[in-house]
Amino acid sequence: MHDQTSYLARMDALDFALATDDGLGSRQYGLADVILLGVSRAGKTPTSLFLALQHGVRASNYPLAEDDFEQEAFPLPLVGHQAKAYGLTIDPRRLHMIRTQRKAGSRYASLEQCEYEVSRAERLFRRLGLPVRDTTSASVEEIAAGILSQIRRV
Repeated sequence: MHDQTSYLARMDALDFALATDDGLGSRQYGLADVILLGVSRAGKTPTSLFLALQHGVRASNYPLAEDDFEQEAFPLPLVGHQAKAYGLTIDPRRLHMIRTQRKAGSRYASLEQCEYEVSRAERLFRRLGLPVRDTTSASVEEIAAGILSQIRRV
């Protein structure tokens, strides 16, 4: 451990990512460097953890759910933090495969549900003007690199 300051910053970012994973700790969004939005299993958690551990980025993530699609507005817990928000999307067929491994035969894993959720999430991202990363065939490193390049431009 040559650079203790960098190490401690990464550990702090990792603790933050875990404390605000999957919509937890919403009162801490003001402390986030980035907030990832997307449907369940689009890669929000692994990307948040990678950004934290490898780059010291305080990354939160927020799972989009039915209520968010119905309101068609920025999710209430995230209001005031739009500038930090990034959308993650995924091909519905790939999402279907991932969810089927987790909960085969469920509505959650059905191709129809996956198509619906991805379509609604992408529509919400467009409406809100969020930058979006497609996670379908991208590695966590590639997703993080794209987000980092956006953060550094701002």
